[in-house]
Amino acid sequence: MVIWIIFGAFILLSFIVSNQLKSKFKKYSKIPIDSGLSGAEVATKMLHDNGIYDVKIISTPGKLTDHYNPTNKTVNLSQAVYGSRSVAAAAIAAHECGHAIQHAKAYSMLKLRSELVPIVSFASKWVQWVILAGILLVQAFPQLLLVGIVLFALTTLFSIITLPVEVDASRRALSWLSNAGITSGTNHKYAKDALKWAAYTYFIAALTSIATLVYYILIFMGARD
Repeated sequence: MVIWIIFGAFILLSFIVSNQLKSKFKKYSKIPIDSGLSGAEVATKMLHDNGIYDVKIISTPGKLTDHYNPTNKTVNLSQAVYGSRSVAAAAIAAHECGHAIQHAKAYSMLKLRSELVPIVSFASKWVQWVILAGILLVQAFPQLLLVGIVLFALTTLFSIITLPVEVDASRRALSWLSNAGITSGTNHKYAKDALKWAAYTYFIAALTSIATLVYYILIFMGARD
């Protein structure tokens, strides 16, 4: 019963944070940035200011699809961010460039996360089926659930490692936005608030994953008693 209460709390928190994040970005997308630069221009300037010239800025379809791809060195900005001259666009563009800077400087946590991607991709593909089969057959074949737990533990580790990577990217973004004069005063406060709520989503995801892992472990331990 306690574990289900915890799950319910995390689901509620996730819902609240997600809605709050969408609300913040909707609000800050309507507030012009002090510098008047578009998301793409902010990204280009931040990369160049950090001596990075081999990363391309690309417009990608969808909402909140912004990401940095270390494989082909591209900062992918959603259409709403790429051409927008808002506080939200500047914050998002700078955050993704923060990842590009991490890559260029061989930031240890980003390097570790990148190395885990192939393993986690494999684990994510099979974990739900192995866990389901393991729970159904827990009395007859508990070892199968143990395999599922190991796979799920890998995805949990990935979500935990993601936290410092995202927080560091936001820290780099906010520092540069202020020092480069892209944001100032109230604008900077809004950018900081937007990235803070984005970080909360990763924090809740990590906690939820940890709680789920503990739940599976309890099922396995119960089967052994």
